[in-house]
Amino acid sequence: MKKDLNPILKKYSKMGIIAASVIVVALIGIFGISAMKKNMDTSAALSGVSQNAAIASDLRIAVISMDKIQTNATVLENLHKQRADYENKLKAKLEKEQKAIEKEKADIEKSQDVLSQEALQRRVVDYQRRVNEFQRHLSESAQSIETLYQDALNTIQKKHLDPIIEGIIAKKKLSLVIDGRMARTGADVKDLDITDEVVKALNKKVSSVKMATPKGL
Repeated sequence: MKKDLNPILKKYSKMGIIAASVIVVALIGIFGISAMKKNMDTSAALSGVSQNAAIASDLRIAVISMDKIQTNATVLENLHKQRADYENKLKAKLEKEQKAIEKEKADIEKSQDVLSQEALQRRVVDYQRRVNEFQRHLSESAQSIETLYQDALNTIQKKHLDPIIEGIIAKKKLSLVIDGRMARTGADVKDLDITDEVVKALNKKVSSVKMATPKGL
């Protein structure tokens, strides 16, 4: 008759990194050519590869820190707050419903010696149904928060962040922009990191993107 409850509100995945589509870090390797075609000669396989390659002196490269953009961009700070507010609402709703369910469980246990077997069974079944619905609603609401948060992130990336990065690439005539987490640079390199310029432009363009209301909230 007793059914353990799950009072823990599980947070879904932490905020993922917004990866602008123009950020490219290429790691090229050749694996198991012989497995693709056992009898293929390597020289023959490479016959179509040209000798052309980018010359370092011709490249204009920049570095961008997506982590810093997450922390310093006003629109993302605002979005983080929206998600936190919805999570707090869900937590409050959870605690209220949990108390009601615990009270009902205690009442059932007290009535074991009073109610008939049939009446007791009906209360137990109703209690179990309520617990199951509660857990389902909790899961749906938590998942809805995460899904709508990711939707808002995608909107920020596609509508605001990507165009800004592409605009900076065009204005600076850059050949390549790489994620700063993958780069190791010397302290004396000037004008390499464009993160602050991206944040400044993003803050100027947009300050907030409204997150849709999650299911059940």
